[in-house]
Amino acid sequence: MRSRLSHVGRRLAGAVGTVLLVSVVVFFLLQLAPGNAADIVVGEDATPQQLDIARAQLGLDRPLIVQYLNWLGGVVHGDFGDSLFTRRSVATGLWEAAPATLSITLLALLLAAVFGVAAGAAAGLGRETWVDRVVSLLATLGIAMPSFWVGLVLVSLFAFKLKWFPATGYAPISDGIGPWLSHIVLPCVALALALSAEVARQARGGVVDVMAKPYMLAARARGANGGWLVRRHVLRNAAIPVVTVFGLQAATLLGGVVVVEQVFAIPGLGSVAIAAVLRHDYPVVQAYVLMVAVVVVVINLIVDTSYGWINPKVRR
Repeated sequence: MRSRLSHVGRRLAGAVGTVLLVSVVVFFLLQLAPGNAADIVVGEDATPQQLDIARAQLGLDRPLIVQYLNWLGGVVHGDFGDSLFTRRSVATGLWEAAPATLSITLLALLLAAVFGVAAGAAAGLGRETWVDRVVSLLATLGIAMPSFWVGLVLVSLFAFKLKWFPATGYAPISDGIGPWLSHIVLPCVALALALSAEVARQARGGVVDVMAKPYMLAARARGANGGWLVRRHVLRNAAIPVVTVFGLQAATLLGGVVVVEQVFAIPGLGSVAIAAVLRHDYPVVQAYVLMVAVVVVVINLIVDTSYGWINPKVRR
C-alpha cells in the first residue's frame, strides 16, 4: 500500500511540474508573438502616451518574470485576467463555453468506449470469422476518415436531406433532453468514430493475444466455461492496452473537438480558442492552452493509476 501511495505521489508531483512547465512555455512563447496586448487594446491610431498608459495598466512595463509570476498567482486563484476584446473575465467566458464542449466530448468518449470495446472483443473472440473481417475493415476506415469530413457527410445526409437533426448550433440541457441530444448527436458521432475505431482495433489485438496465452489454452482444454473465461481473464488482461490507447486518444480528442465545433457552429471552448487566436486575444489563448494541458495531464494520471486496479499484477 505504501509503495502504491508513493507511486501516486510521484505521479502527482510530476503532473504539477508538467503543468508549470507548460505555463512557462506558453507565457514566454506568446511574448514572441507579433504585437502586444497594449497595441490591441488602444488600437493602431493611439499616441505613444496612450500606449504607455495601456502598458502600465496591463503590467507590461514590468520585467517578464514579474509578469509571469503575477499571471501565475492569478491562475492559482482562478483569475486568468480579462479578454482584450470583450473586457470580460477570461474564466467566465471559458466557463460559459464549457458545457457545450463537455457535452460533446463526454458523450463521444462514452460512445467510443462502448462500441469500440464491444466490437473489438467480438472480433477478437471470433478471430478469422466474418465478424472479425467486418470489424477490422470498419476500424481501418474509421481511423482513415478525418472528423471534419465525417461531420460534413453527417450534416449533408441527416440534417439537410433527411432533416432528422439540426445542422448547426447547440441547445443547453436546461432547454430539455430532446433539444440537447438532437444538437449533439451528429457532432458526437463525428468525434467518436475515429476513437471507437482505434479502441476496437486495440481491443481486438488484446483479446487475440490473451486468448493465445498458454494458461488460456489449458483452461479451455479443461472445459472451462467460455463466458467465465472472458469475464475473469480475457477482458481484464486485454484492458490495459485498450485503456492506454483510450487515454491517449481522449487527449487528442481535445484537438478534434475544435474542428468539429467549427463544422457544426457550436459555441464551445474550441470556438472560443479559434476566435482568440485570430484576434490575438492572448489572455484567452493562455488560459485555453493551460486548461488543455491540465486535462491531458489528469487523463494520463488517471490512466497510469488505473493499471493497478484493472490488473493487480501490475502493482508488483
